[in-house]
Amino acid sequence: MAGRLGLLLHIAAKHLLVRRRQTMVAVSGVAVGVGFFLAVSALMVGSQSDFVKTLIDAAPHIIVSDELRSPQPQPGRRVYGEGAVALRGYKVRNEVRGIKDWQRILREVDAIPGAIGSPSLSGAVTLRLGGREEALGIVGIDPAIEARVTTIGDKLRSGRLIDLERTQGGIIVSEELAQRLGLGMGDIVSATSARGASRSLRIVALFKKGQAQLGAGQGYMLLREAQSLLGRPFVINRIGVKLADPYQADGVAKRIEARHAYKAESWQERSADFLGLLLTRNVIMYTVVSAILLVASFGIYTAVSNSVADKRRDIAILRSIGFSQGDLQLIFVMEGLALAVIGVIAGWLLGFALMAVLGSLEFPIRGEIQHIPLDRSSRQYLIAAAASLTAGIVAAWLPARKSARVDPVDILRGAV
Repeated sequence: MAGRLGLLLHIAAKHLLVRRRQTMVAVSGVAVGVGFFLAVSALMVGSQSDFVKTLIDAAPHIIVSDELRSPQPQPGRRVYGEGAVALRGYKVRNEVRGIKDWQRILREVDAIPGAIGSPSLSGAVTLRLGGREEALGIVGIDPAIEARVTTIGDKLRSGRLIDLERTQGGIIVSEELAQRLGLGMGDIVSATSARGASRSLRIVALFKKGQAQLGAGQGYMLLREAQSLLGRPFVINRIGVKLADPYQADGVAKRIEARHAYKAESWQERSADFLGLLLTRNVIMYTVVSAILLVASFGIYTAVSNSVADKRRDIAILRSIGFSQGDLQLIFVMEGLALAVIGVIAGWLLGFALMAVLGSLEFPIRGEIQHIPLDRSSRQYLIAAAASLTAGIVAAWLPARKSARVDPVDILRGAV
């Protein structure tokens, strides 16, 4: 059996070597298709992965706020839910905003393996300096915990997050806001809350420009100082949760919300529109790059078709000395497979070179040198190889069927 297979492989190799120019054209087509498939998919998948990573890291995986998705039912409806109850003229009781029993929620979050919960309080103040006023949304945080939950510390142009602990009345604002007010590191500005409380704040760090997820009109303070300035001691209105596996955020958020009623929003829910666009983008991308590989397979089809047409008399002789129809089909399928394998290897090298060129490009963005994010994983190489080999085998099998239908008697007699 091994000897017979070796003989068939030898015949297939002879066919390819006889038509060297056509063989090179077919191999080059596959190589170019595979190479550009790798370059395009590495570019698209890499940019998508970088975008999703930015979505995941920019904010906590889950945000538990003091909002309710639906109002709490009235006691009468809750007790007599199955009865005919009509409530008229009742006065809704005003409740103080804030997460009740937030320490218990934090303990439950911290009990999840690999999870971290970060409490915070947000509110609004007015900054005043030299007769100018700027509205600012402040977020009171615990710097040590917040640094483990978000990447705020990486977005700082100057200063450090921990400086909030070391400086009384410290605040972190954006470079845009500081420029509008003419402020710099270490400068002092007056802040007044809606309750009339006022105090002086010192700038201890500045956010880089262009951080859309943080916002130019947002600042960070120490949690206890924010509570004091906003007149809400011991109150928080948000808990940020970071998980070991961010893709479990949706399920964990639903469990937290079902247990405590407070709105728990996962990063998937917050970014649902973007994730939907990425799905559509993936469909378009793989359709385009698959078309590249499909076009490349036509070179194999042409090469094998011409080989079948040119070797009709040889096919008749092989049939007459005992080769079966399956043997003849296997010869031409081997030819197509050999073209595909050589083309894939050459395409891998071409794709690697193209990715090296793309990865070396530098783009100055907001004063920093950025590189194109690329996905260089082996998964892309395997996808390109599998698609090319499949297309090559199918492209070779179609004309190979013709060789099995050849009537050796007619050909040897000179019949058309």
